[in-house]
Amino acid sequence: ITLKEMSSGAADLRQRKKQNCTESDKMAPEERNKENSKLGRSPKYVLIQRFAKLFFGCLAAVTSGMMYAVYLSTYHERKFWFSSRQELEREITFQGDSAVYYSFYKELLKAPSFERGVYDLTHNNKTISLKTINAVQQMTLYPELIASVLYQASGSEEVIEPVYFYIGIVFGLQGIYVTALFVTSWVMSGTWLAGMLTVAWFIINRTDTTRIDYSIPSRENWALPYFACQVAALTGYLKKNLNCSAEKFCYLLVSASTYTFMMMWEYSHYLLCVQAVSLFLLDSFALAQTEKVHEVYKTYLLSLFLGYLLQFENSALLVSPLLSLVAALMLSKCLQMNIKKGTFISRLLKIMRIYLVLTITVTLNFLLKMFVPHKENEHLLKFIEVKLGLNTTKNFTMNWLLCQESLQAPSQDFFLRLTQSSLLPFYILVLIICLFSVTQVIFRTICGEPLKETVKLEDGRIGERPEIVYHVIHTILLGCLAMCLEGMKYLWTPYVCMLAAFGVCSPELWMTLFKWLRLKAVHPILLALILSMAVPTIIGFSLWKEFFPRIMTELSELQEFYDPDTVELMTWIKRQAPVTAVFAGSPQLMGVIKLCTGWMVSSLPLYNDDDLLKRNENIYQIYSKRSAEDIYKILTSYKANFMVIEDSICNEVGPVRGCRVKDLLDIANGHVVCEEDDSYAYSKYGRFCHEIKMNYSPYVNYFTRVYWNRSYFVYKINTVISFQS
Repeated sequence: ITLKEMSSGAADLRQRKKQNCTESDKMAPEERNKENSKLGRSPKYVLIQRFAKLFFGCLAAVTSGMMYAVYLSTYHERKFWFSSRQELEREITFQGDSAVYYSFYKELLKAPSFERGVYDLTHNNKTISLKTINAVQQMTLYPELIASVLYQASGSEEVIEPVYFYIGIVFGLQGIYVTALFVTSWVMSGTWLAGMLTVAWFIINRTDTTRIDYSIPSRENWALPYFACQVAALTGYLKKNLNCSAEKFCYLLVSASTYTFMMMWEYSHYLLCVQAVSLFLLDSFALAQTEKVHEVYKTYLLSLFLGYLLQFENSALLVSPLLSLVAALMLSKCLQMNIKKGTFISRLLKIMRIYLVLTITVTLNFLLKMFVPHKENEHLLKFIEVKLGLNTTKNFTMNWLLCQESLQAPSQDFFLRLTQSSLLPFYILVLIICLFSVTQVIFRTICGEPLKETVKLEDGRIGERPEIVYHVIHTILLGCLAMCLEGMKYLWTPYVCMLAAFGVCSPELWMTLFKWLRLKAVHPILLALILSMAVPTIIGFSLWKEFFPRIMTELSELQEFYDPDTVELMTWIKRQAPVTAVFAGSPQLMGVIKLCTGWMVSSLPLYNDDDLLKRNENIYQIYSKRSAEDIYKILTSYKANFMVIEDSICNEVGPVRGCRVKDLLDIANGHVVCEEDDSYAYSKYGRFCHEIKMNYSPYVNYFTRVYWNRSYFVYKINTVISFQS
């Protein structure tokens, strides 16, 4: 095949796509005019009806998003009494990694110029002792960059405080998130009643749909609204008989939201890989237009390329499974294009395509990891090995991750909550009907029966709609991940809300069910239309009666979040500790110290850097059974001047024995003796955090207590060691 023939083939393909667009644009009005003339409707009446439907639907979607954002803001105020707190007390509400993200936002606002602030973050040596980091790349601080630019460019300094502006943006994004889910369900079902039900289920199951209550600045709270917009646009893009202008708009929205999503979250390419697998299966079963699917693949490639450049040549994107998968898919398409259709080889290649793509993906990813230097996310692979039982380890970090609630299998309470809100039963019903319909369609295509260009209500073939099949596959894949890791429920449950709401509000789904049941007593189309209105209405009223009073009680109830011990500790550090001091302690507390005081710390609650993970493990040794000399050497190696011991960790009484920090340290250090199916911690030294409180030698030789309260004990690390008893 010559270059001239390939170029002429590509030109023919583009010409056919243009002709198809033109034909669909011309045919759609003609078909609609025929239907309207049969029903006795004038074109003007139909136009007014459609405009009214679109207007009220958009109004309902935007209103739902705005009300949800207001609801989050009101709940946050009631929970933390934010408006009546001092700045220090407000900042203490940011815990762990959230405190670190917000601290960099503060630094950007304090910088003399935006350029200087960005430079200081990319060459940051004032956060972690003995370490210069590119904080923008390592912590994905693009949300903070955007928030600081908007705050200063909009002239909000005299109107609103920085913290309110910051959390206001996050709450606004959550409103966009809900609006995008509303639109997706509306596009799929054809009625905005499905969007209203989606929002209701999302808010009622807020504990399992979002982490906004616990960690406002977390990366997924910034990123997932853009992913929801991408999914909404992709849903519209995959629809059949879409006119050219709508198709181009959806494609542009898919491209923009995909790139933005990738820039907001360092793990976004993994979620996009799951989406790419869904599209690949959709294309493999010939349930969608191949050209559309491959256009989305090109969007992935462009986003990865731009992300690699703008994220300071982030090697994690080069070795990501998304890049390997998309490259394999594009290569398999080239092989199919260069082989004549209808031949034995083309049929064989079509059958072997899934195996071929999988093999090329694994091989390409292995080669990339061999030749591209990378360190990012290696701990994730080790974690997966241990999680799947392929390996065992005594490593503190791995065992600590395995003990985290978000990385364990979901509890029974999770399924109970979804069942009580009626979400899970309806989701399973919709999923079963759609799966059976899709299976029927696949068998028809194997037998050579062509798919219909336009699926009508009376056909009862919901499985022939590509956007529906995509969402079914996507929720199944996300559901498999959520069954393994509870933290993945925040990705799965919102789309469960959307798919369940679409199903109960869709006449096509009920018609598909009635086609199988072969109803004769009642007209199936009439019954499907009645049920698509009656069922969601009944669900809505029952949810309103049971859950609306609870939500109103939540908003009217004044909760109290006050941590006087932490406030006292931060006040003491700001007043008494030298500006050049370096603090050592648990990573979660170090994040709060960094935010509230600005002092340098020896570790941070970040888990995407092997060096920081090793630091965290070493500094956690203050809760182990090690000698005073060992702890002194560890802390001085990081140039620490002060050590903070938390009583809550030292005297922790966890619900699961073996998952407390001190238990994990004893296992890692080999201080565990097993006798008669039980284990005991043993060492010739006592637990350091207990022994140091006794104020006897040799502990007083290395450390001097300078501050304490009910929760914290602060010790100065002596520069001159005295061995007097």
